[in-house]
Amino acid sequence: MKKKLISVIVTAALTAGMLTGCGSGGDKDNSTIKVAATSVPHAEILEAAKPILAESGWNLEVTVFQDYVQPNEVVEAGDFDANYFQHAPYLDSFNEEKGAHLVSVGEIHYEPLGIYSSTISSFDEVADGAEVAIPNDTTNEARALLLLQDNGLITLKEGAGIEATVNDIAENPHNFKFNELEAAQVSRVLPEVAFVVLNGNYALQAGLNAESDALAIEAPDSQATKTYVNIIAVKEGNENNEGVKALVDVLKSDEIKKFINDKYQGSVVPFEG
Repeated sequence: MKKKLISVIVTAALTAGMLTGCGSGGDKDNSTIKVAATSVPHAEILEAAKPILAESGWNLEVTVFQDYVQPNEVVEAGDFDANYFQHAPYLDSFNEEKGAHLVSVGEIHYEPLGIYSSTISSFDEVADGAEVAIPNDTTNEARALLLLQDNGLITLKEGAGIEATVNDIAENPHNFKFNELEAAQVSRVLPEVAFVVLNGNYALQAGLNAESDALAIEAPDSQATKTYVNIIAVKEGNENNEGVKALVDVLKSDEIKKFINDKYQGSVVPFEG
């Protein structure tokens, strides 16, 4: 009798365990999409996507990170399904440097660099020898110089492209003096220089509107815009994750495109490629 009773108890316990694993807790885990992101604009865009995903039964869980390393590390480790904060050149560089295995599964938006000034309203007013502030990192310095070239302010050496530095300037007719600063610091010198070249996210943080405040911004068909699209990244092998596919579909939807256009007014632009 004791043996029979013990057998019943064990069977009941195992059954309860199986039910617990396949019940509401298991379903919730299977329907949760965990995404690592930086705050502006990525986490804000993801928050706008939450209710749309919820309509299809997906629970979007967003964790905000303050740096550009951890969001990749947690996806590589398998702790998160995806991240949203970077462009493909940065991802490629991270993979090479860290031996990671991350891939892009969707191009969502780009953040055009803009030229801003608190002292002039037109390039015609720029004085010779004026000081100009630009980002000093490889990616954004090249973008800044290409933008200046596109607006007829400088000429770069042939083939300089997306790796250009100030050493690649072939013609500088206004004799600009370039102040190369960490990208996050550029907006702080706005009152002190003729103009600055700012990333879209830093322009937003400085309270600047690309459509109304910028003297010029990167064109949608520019080399830089096509190169530096912000992406959803996952660990290689998870490209067909159903939750991630649903997330990408929503982020490319008309509803999210409208949210981006309405909220960021040109400082963040949906990618249409």
